[in-house]
Amino acid sequence: MNIEEIKKVLPHRPPFLFVDEVLEISDQRIVAKKKVRADEYFFAGHFPDEPIMPGVLMVEAIAQAGGVMLLRRYTNAIPLFMAIEKAKFRRIVRPGDELTLEVQLLQDRGRVVKITGTAKVGSEIACEATIMAGIKEQNAEVPHK
Repeated sequence: MNIEEIKKVLPHRPPFLFVDEVLEISDQRIVAKKKVRADEYFFAGHFPDEPIMPGVLMVEAIAQAGGVMLLRRYTNAIPLFMAIEKAKFRRIVRPGDELTLEVQLLQDRGRVVKITGTAKVGSEIACEATIMAGIKEQNAEVPHK
């Protein structure tokens, strides 16, 4: 899938779209790419003299790749974080790096899912996390407790 095909599935848009290309996809697994460009908005403040991609955005990239995999089944929906578990950051990511995002489905309970994934630069793991998400129809009310 190219970026235009990804935009048909995923509701995110630049500058908050962190999946550039999908290499492999099934109902259980996805492999995608994110090219980390020097002009990314977050490098202006993180950090001006030593640009480093924030770890939370690596987790977001993993989640978005998972969203591409999952949202092929749902129309007019958005994935929402419910939990982030076991997030670990193992390598600094800098401008010019390319992240390979590998995500697998662990549990599927209808509109609540659990995925696990990694963001790698080459063969090195930069980030890994297990994520629980809810799949919400767009414009639907979210019940408050």
